[in-house]
Formats: sequence, structure tokens, C-alpha cells
Amino acid sequence: MKINNQIPSTGFKGLKENWRSDLSAALSVSLVALPLALGIAVASEVSPMAGVLSAIIGGVVTTFFRGGHLAINGPAAGLIAVILGGLVVLDGNINYVLAAIVVSGAIQTLLGFLKLGRFAKLLPSSVLHGILAAIGVIIFSKQIHYTLGTKSSSDTIIGTLLDVFYKLPEINPFVFLIALSGILVLVFYKKINYKFIRIIPAPMWVLLLALPFVFGFDFFNEHSLSFFDKTFNVGPHLLISMPDNPLESIMHPDFGMINTFPFWLTVLSITMIASVETLASARAVDKLDPYRRTTNLNKDLVGVGLSTMVSGALGGLPIITVIVRSTVNVNSNAKTKWSNFYHGIFLILFVLILAPVLRSIPLAALAAILVHTGYKLASPKVFKQAYDQGVEQLLFLSSTLLITLFTDLLYGILGGILVTLALQMLLARVGFIHFFKMIYKSGSKVYHLENGTYDVKLKGVANFLYALKLDKLLKDIPKGSNVIIDMSQTRLVDLSIMENIIDFKRIHDNFGGEVRLTGLDNHVASKSHNRALKIVTGRIKKRISKRQIRLQKLANTNGWSFEREVDWNTSYLRNFHFFDSRPIEMKNNSLQGLDVENNAQWEIADIVFDEGALLALEVYQTTVQVIRLPTSIPKFIIDKEGLFDKIFNRVRVLSGASRDINFKKNKDFSNKFLLSGEKESEIREFFTEDLIQFLDENEIHHIESNGEALMIFKYLHIAKTDEVQNMLTFGFNLLKHMNFKSIS
Repeated sequence: MKINNQIPSTGFKGLKENWRSDLSAALSVSLVALPLALGIAVASEVSPMAGVLSAIIGGVVTTFFRGGHLAINGPAAGLIAVILGGLVVLDGNINYVLAAIVVSGAIQTLLGFLKLGRFAKLLPSSVLHGILAAIGVIIFSKQIHYTLGTKSSSDTIIGTLLDVFYKLPEINPFVFLIALSGILVLVFYKKINYKFIRIIPAPMWVLLLALPFVFGFDFFNEHSLSFFDKTFNVGPHLLISMPDNPLESIMHPDFGMINTFPFWLTVLSITMIASVETLASARAVDKLDPYRRTTNLNKDLVGVGLSTMVSGALGGLPIITVIVRSTVNVNSNAKTKWSNFYHGIFLILFVLILAPVLRSIPLAALAAILVHTGYKLASPKVFKQAYDQGVEQLLFLSSTLLITLFTDLLYGILGGILVTLALQMLLARVGFIHFFKMIYKSGSKVYHLENGTYDVKLKGVANFLYALKLDKLLKDIPKGSNVIIDMSQTRLVDLSIMENIIDFKRIHDNFGGEVRLTGLDNHVASKSHNRALKIVTGRIKKRISKRQIRLQKLANTNGWSFEREVDWNTSYLRNFHFFDSRPIEMKNNSLQGLDVENNAQWEIADIVFDEGALLALEVYQTTVQVIRLPTSIPKFIIDKEGLFDKIFNRVRVLSGASRDINFKKNKDFSNKFLLSGEKESEIREFFTEDLIQFLDENEIHHIESNGEALMIFKYLHIAKTDEVQNMLTFGFNLLKHMNFKSIS
């Protein structure tokens, strides 16, 4: 797939051309950013306004210096544990912590100017996710007590968690009711398709639904309420504290401890976590960018560093690239970096206009948001995803998590790296010195062949420590080139290197090139995931599932082809709008054939794709059908339509989305499905009475035409063998009802 020719302009020209879509996206982002900023500040044990101030600076200041396009900058939940740790070692004085934030920002800025942002790649992916999981546990353990109306006096994270059970008899039901309603909203929000609900982000709904409880229970006055013959205290102490004048929240750093070890320990912790999260998030947002743009990571580090200095100087929190808000920004049709600027302006307006409302927000509502955030960072899905990528990845993540919980973040990072290196040495079966020689003196080279192809020969141990040398090896290969990366002479290839190679492949594919990976046939992995750690053992044992056996028999019976191995060529799927902001992780179990009657090539394959990335990661596995058509047809998308979609159709138009195309003579079809596309007149001509009737009689989840092919989602899970046959039957019948002769 070639890179989009209509890439939005940059600078002030981009502001002028795309202000409508960027402004619309910024409004959605700010509605997410406001409750998150308040919650992060409260969880960090600083003034709620400190969080909002940080978010404003992340929008208004960072935009002018950073190297990204669609990312949103602001305070992040991932740094809550760092701020809390800083308060502990710096005598509980927030002014000392602010000084550490300023110094950390200065170091980040310097690292960016020296083009040292690439060093963040030296942190193994599983160790990073282990740190994030530990942060999730810390957030959850601290905030769960606010949702219950209880307090813990324990000095340890494990003790704080155990106190939840000991404090159950002390639960304040009036506080818990607020938190429970918020958690239910966050859990079920994605399952609600009604536009009047989805137009307001879930975190904002949590705050809005909390307000009736606040007024109903009269949290504004200190008093007692009875519940089952027990009395519970409620009052202003359960609400966030906001000054009448926002400027009163401004504080200034105190550098009085700059010559102490605890101060520099805090600085190092903030710098390391903030830099790694920013650069990892920036790379994740690039995967979501529908225009396939690439962030200048060093420039991004300068941007967040400068804004972190400003934030710390005014009493705010560290600024990083935040993935949840960035995902909202992308999905809201933002075009340029100015959406980040606009979201900061919206936050200023919210503070000025909604100050009385903000003072009515209960701590329990913010705690509900943070408990949900903490749970997502350390949920069973996180561990399952690590396990799916390899048993060793689960070990790396878990060991990092445990070391962090029993020590601190820095020791967690160092411990996770040491565990990773130790196991990799055992798997590679080489000594300590030889192991590092195989990393730094491997003899890997790039050969420019006569036909213009670049042949990359990787050798030795290709692990996370090799990431910078890999970048140096690949940096002179022109974008859009045809590249072969041969790993047949590697002893070990780890997940971090596979991620870097896949990123390299994505960028070259976007520019019209082709990157092929070869030489892994002699490697084995604990899991079939395309990024799993791979080693050469001399023994090859391929696992075949019962489903794969059934699909192979189905292919043999009908004369189709079946390929169960991972296929790296998924670029054709990105020609569909559905995958504009949903990175495809892998494709396998591909069944292919020809519909002779309609002269159409088809494929049914299992794919894994992400809904968001990093902290916003939702991984889906499904079976997709793609039919390459014998002639061009109009571009369109069909989805199930919710009851209130028509009411908010105007909102979809204003945000840049195509409007719902209705057929007056086929009201049942129009009420049942949401049909949109670029050229309405051609779509109306294509959708004949026969085609409409066929679609109306069948169950559909998603059908999309890119003009040359159809993509069909029939199920939201990996299809069983009989379901694969149903998909084929549906696809063949769908083609029969399409009038290709009428297409000129």
C-alpha cells in the first residue's frame, strides 16, 4: 500500500486547512482529558488543579516543539507511582518533587537535542509492560480504598491490597454506590452502540452520573446518613478540593535537596519512566495514524522535556505522550498536531466556566476511573497477551512486576533486564563473554544487490541490546525499497528486535516498498506468535491444531490452498478504512480459492488486530473474508445501525464522517444498517432491490468495499470450521446478487 497522497499540511497551513476536524477531535479529547487529569492529580496526592494545569501545558506548550502529528500530551497514570515515590523519599514536600520534575524535563530536553531518544529502545518490551503492570497494581491498591470509603495505614502495596478485605465491614455504601456506578459505566461503555451515549466519553459520564448522588446525599454539608442501622459520615471531605481562583493552585519548585541522593533518585525515575513511555507511545500512535506519518522521536523528547520544565515550575506534573487520549484523537478524525493545542484551550475554558461543577466532583468518581485504569494495566489480559507472545515473555513481565512491587521502579527495571539477559543466555547456550560478542560483534551486514533489492544478513544474538545497532544497520536503506531480512544465521531473535523489524517493515510498506523476512524456518519458539523469542536448537517440531487439520481437509476436498504459517504480507488489508487506525499484528490460517462463477479470488484468514495501542490496547482475534472483485464497484461501508444513530447523523457529518445513506422504499434495511460511502449517487445505483433484500435477510457485522475488493467480518471471534463454510456461502451468494454488468 502506498502512502496516502493527501497527507495534511503541517504548520500554520495545516491549521488553516484542517481546523474544523481538529477542533471537533479536540473537543472529544478534552472531555476525556479533564476527568483523567483530575484523577491523576488526586492519585498523585497533589492539587486537582495541578493535573488540569499539566494537561493545559501539554496541549498549549508541547504542540509547538514536539515531533509528532496526532499524539496528545499531558499527565499520565504511569507516573503516579513515581510522584508518590518522590514524595516518600523527599520528606513529603511537593516543592522538592516539583524541583525534580523541572530537572527531569531539562535532562529530557538535552537528550532530545543530543539525539539520544533512541536509547529508550534498549528497554525490553516485556520489562516495560511489567513496569506498567506494577504501576497498575500500585494505582489500584491506593485508589480502591477511595471507592469503598475506607482507609489503609499499611506502608506496603501488598499490605494496602490486603487491607481491602480487612476493611470490608467499614465500607461506606454512599461512597461505594458512586464508585460502582462509575465502574459499571467504564466496563459496559464499549458495548453500548447508541450515539447519544457514545458522543460523550466514558470518563466524563462517570463524573456526570456522580453529580446526582452528590446532590442527593448532600455531600456539601458534613452530616451522617443511616444504612441498615449503621451511620456513615458524608460531607465536603469526600469532594475534590478546588480553589475559587485557579491561580491559587500555582506552586513553585524548591531546589533545597538538589545535592542529595533521594533527589537524584527521583529525577532519574521520572526521566526514565517518562522518556520510555513517551517514545513507546509515540511509536504506537504512528501505527494508528491513517496517513502513515512517522514521529521525530528526538524532537518529541525535546517537546515533552520543555513542557515538563514549564509544568514543574508552575506546580504541575510531568508531561508525556498519552496513548488513551491519542487514540481518541485519531478515532475522532484529527488531522494535525493542532488538535493537541485545541484540547489545551478547551481545558482552559472548562476550568473558567465549570469551576463550580468541578468542585462538586466526588473523590469516589475519580477513584473509579483510576481503579479501572489500574486494572487494565495489570489485568489478566495483559498476562495472557504476554503468554501468547511466549512463555519467556510472561516470565520477564512477571519478574519485573514482582521486583518493582517489593522494591521500586528503578530496581524493577534493572531486575527485569537482568532476568531477561540471564534467560536469553541460557536459551542461546553460550557463555557470558561470548554472548555479548555475538551481540556487538555479530558481523551483520547489508548488501545492495544488482536488481536494487537490499539484502540484510543478521547474525549472532539479535536481542534488545542490539536494537541501536539494528537501527544503524537499516538507517541508510531508502524508504519504499524492496528489502530481504535474512535471519538464518542468528542464534536468538527476541521480541524487541521483532517489533523493531515489524515497525521497519510497516514504514517501508507504507511508502510502496516490500520487506520480506526469511531464515526463521530453523528457529523454534515457545509460541506461534510472530514476535515470540526464537532460537536455533537443531530440533524442529511444528504444532498443528485440530482446527488446522479440519481446514486443510476442507481445502483438499475443494481444491483450495491452505497456509497455516504466519504471513507477513498484510499490507493489502490496510487498503480498507477499518484498519486505518487498527494495527494488524499477524495473519495465519489462510484459506484461498477462486469463485469460478463470478471470477473472483477470495481469502479467509485469521487475524489479530489492536484497538488502540500500548495503554489503550484491546487485542481482538477474528476471521476475515476478503474477496477480490472482477471489476471496480463504489466504495462503501455497511454496519449494524443503533436506535439513535439517525439522531446524531449530523454530528457524524460535522466530524468528517460520511453520512448514513437511507433508502425510502426499503425502510427496514435502512433502519437495520448504517450505510456510508464517498459517492452517494453511485452507491444508490449499485444497491439494487435484489441486493438490498439479500442483505436484509442475512446477519451482517461489517462489510466494506475499497472499490476493488470486499472485506467481510461475519463473527467477532476466530471462526469454527462450520462458520468458515457459512462465510464462504455468504460471500458467494453476495456476489451473485451484485449486478457487475451495470458497473461501467
